[in-house]
Amino acid sequence: MPAPAETVLAERVTRFGRLLRGAGLKLGPAQILEGIEALSEVEVTDRGEFYWALHAAWVKRGEDRDVFREAFRLFWRQPDRPVNRVLEELLALSRITRERRSPQSQRRVLDALDDETRPNRELRAEDADVVRLAFSDVEVLRQKDFEQMSSAELQEAQRLIARFRFPVRDLETRRWTPVTGRGDIDMRRTMRASLRQGLDHIPLRWRRRKTRPPGVVALCDISGSMAGYTRMLIRFLHALSNDREQVHTFLFGTRLSNVTRALRHRDVDVALADLGARVRDWDGGTRISSCLGRFNREWSRRVLAQGASVLLITDGLDRDETGSLEGEMARLRRSARRVVWLNPLLRYADFQPQARGIRAMLPHVDDFRPVHNLVSLEALAAALGGPHAQLPHGRSLRKNLSAAAE
Repeated sequence: MPAPAETVLAERVTRFGRLLRGAGLKLGPAQILEGIEALSEVEVTDRGEFYWALHAAWVKRGEDRDVFREAFRLFWRQPDRPVNRVLEELLALSRITRERRSPQSQRRVLDALDDETRPNRELRAEDADVVRLAFSDVEVLRQKDFEQMSSAELQEAQRLIARFRFPVRDLETRRWTPVTGRGDIDMRRTMRASLRQGLDHIPLRWRRRKTRPPGVVALCDISGSMAGYTRMLIRFLHALSNDREQVHTFLFGTRLSNVTRALRHRDVDVALADLGARVRDWDGGTRISSCLGRFNREWSRRVLAQGASVLLITDGLDRDETGSLEGEMARLRRSARRVVWLNPLLRYADFQPQARGIRAMLPHVDDFRPVHNLVSLEALAAALGGPHAQLPHGRSLRKNLSAAAE
């Protein structure tokens, strides 16, 4: 006796959900049930309603749109899999219109589809480590551009980022604290002690400066031009937020969002889910000037009051015609202890600051660094623990590009 059409459809939707999860979407049993419930409210034989019902239930991040579209096209087009007449009709009608497809998202979906059809998918932990190392050598992976990685390589890169540790060089404050060992002579405490014990014996009292961990404020661009790097950069910021104190994170595209509290959650999946619920301008336009202006007005005094460093993560391709980008950058530089600009466009050896936004921002940064692979993130993590969070090549690069822009 053949299975009911509803049962077969639910099984197929579940397999489709597993495929998307393998391609990088954050889907669990609860989300699969939400997708099936969404389909119960639409006409499943209508390709548009079927596609957008699952899209609304499962796609929570802008970066997942291309992956979902490509997975839908590859999964539902195969005529040899359905065993039910209703599903045959459904699959014939569910081919979406041809749109621009990202080669990176297509590769991730193909990898996940290959994993879905490969037998004996369950591996022991030690076997998985061997397969992981055989698939992509660690040194090659560290040099590879995030935008060119497959889904398996992205997962391995995420695992390596989660293991990052950020050395801390504490900053001295203006306040003093008493110490028992050697330091600076505390004249006030020394004189008080001499009055109690007489002038024949003057016990010296010592003090030293109090220290505190340096603050870090990250401003990360999540516009469409940064879509290939946003996922890995946010995971880097999550690792930084959980390893160090006094880390504040803001995301911006067309508006500014404070996501500091969300990234402090230990579980990276929970943190990313919270980001998806809080931030609404993923993969859109870029209004750097307006977002920096809002940060300078509403947040600068609160989070930069104790000399924090600013990590400005953007490609500098500003589409904002309403504000003064150079003025806002100058104000940000005056408020921060130092400004480090992280730009994935520096992956190109012949990069030149031709864009108007890049030319306006470049004179107001202390360091200009690439941020497109694991090597660049490792260098940044090491630099954050140095005395000035600045390595010589970044400083000289900024000077050379500033001269070229002039």
